This record gives sequence, structure tokens and C-alpha cells, in this order.
Amino acid sequence: MSEKKDAFHQPSSNSAAVFTTQSQFEQIVQNNKQLITIFQECIDNIKEHLSGTYLFFLTDEDGVLLAMDYCQELQEVVRKSEIRLGMYLTEESCGVNAVSEAMAHRTPIYLPPEEHESPFFKNWHCFSTPLTVGSKTIGYLDVSTINANMKSELIAIAKLIPGNMLSSLQNLSEAPPLDPVPLTERQLHVLRLIAQGQTVKSIALKLNIKECTVNHHKKIIFEKLGVQSSTEAVSVASRMSYL
Repeated sequence: MSEKKDAFHQPSSNSAAVFTTQSQFEQIVQNNKQLITIFQECIDNIKEHLSGTYLFFLTDEDGVLLAMDYCQELQEVVRKSEIRLGMYLTEESCGVNAVSEAMAHRTPIYLPPEEHESPFFKNWHCFSTPLTVGSKTIGYLDVSTINANMKSELIAIAKLIPGNMLSSLQNLSEAPPLDPVPLTERQLHVLRLIAQGQTVKSIALKLNIKECTVNHHKKIIFEKLGVQSSTEAVSVASRMSYL
């Protein structure tokens, strides 16, 4: 099972990459909570059908890494790298990469391993595409693999994901306000962590409770909100002014 995201982590003193501060990142996540949740729902629906190595990134419009998902085989590789949430994937921060090129050209970009300047991406085939609503770019999606045989498959997937994400986002934004339902303080805390894109595992660690307890809270929250997924929960909770 893959790790959806690492907790926000400030870089070491010798890191050349640029990061947001903790407080800045929390505000950025708050501003993009629906986009993060939709990204994770989309990736969850796709990754069970992937057999090779893969890495998914979601950034905001400024290239700040909001969420990532990767296969189990890459867990140690990512852990030992400086790739962390809150990192700017701009050229100034980590050299030429697929996201920085998509930002520069405002168009989908495929970047082969030899064209990356960041050591982390030297073996990666990366495809990045802007996420655009109307004339406004709200973020960037990056899909990467070290397996050249998976390149075409992942590029095809990367071209489909934005449409699904943006359709879901538009449906959420057009929904009318709702009257709130009663939620306990613990349920509200879990709900807000879900809205931040936290996984069941990370919520359990953060609250010092068991994963089964988190799943129980999620079940009760979903029942109270009348929803079936985290994306729907965030949408309904936002319409109830809980988020």
C-alpha cells in the first residue's frame, strides 16, 4: 500500500530547495482543500490498476507541492530525498523539471530523464499538465515513472485525470449552502484532517489513536453528512461552513 503523502517537513540547513513555512503551508492547504481531496480520490481509483513504479504530484498554481502518492517500492527512495510537502517545484527551487516547464509554458509537458536538472528526477519520465478552470490555472498535476515501458500508459492517465478532477471541482463549487448537522469536536477534528488530505494512517498518528478508530469516526461522519466518500464529505462540510 502506498503512502499518500508525507507530513509537512522543513528542509535541512544544507537543502537547496525552497519551502514554504509551516503556517504558510497550512493556509495554502486550507485554500486548496477541495482540490487536494479530489486529487486523492482520483488517484485512489487509478493506482490499484497500476503494476509498475509510479509517482503522482499535485501542486498549487505557484508550484507548491500539496499532495503526493507513490507505490510502496518508492517509499524509502522518497523518504531519503528532499521531496516534501510545502516544497516549491519551480526551476529556482529544484532546477528544470516537468512541473517547472509546465508552469513556464502553461501547457502539458513531457520531460525525459536526461532533461531534468534535479538529481531526484534523473531517472524519471515525467508528464506535467496545468489544471485550468476557465482562464485561471489553479494547480499542476505531475505523473512520473522510472519504468520506460509505463511511460505511454501514465501519460494517457495524466491526460484523463484533469478532466475528472475539474468536473468534480466544478460540481462542488456550484452546490448551494446546507444547514449544519451536529458533529462532535473529535468528529470535526477528523473531518478537518480529511479536508487537509491526511490519510487514515496519518490521522491516527496525529491523534494518537488506532486506524480502526479513525475509520469508525469516518463512518459516523459520512453517515451524518449523508455521503459515501471523502470528496463528498469535504464538499458537504464546506457547504455547512464547517471548513
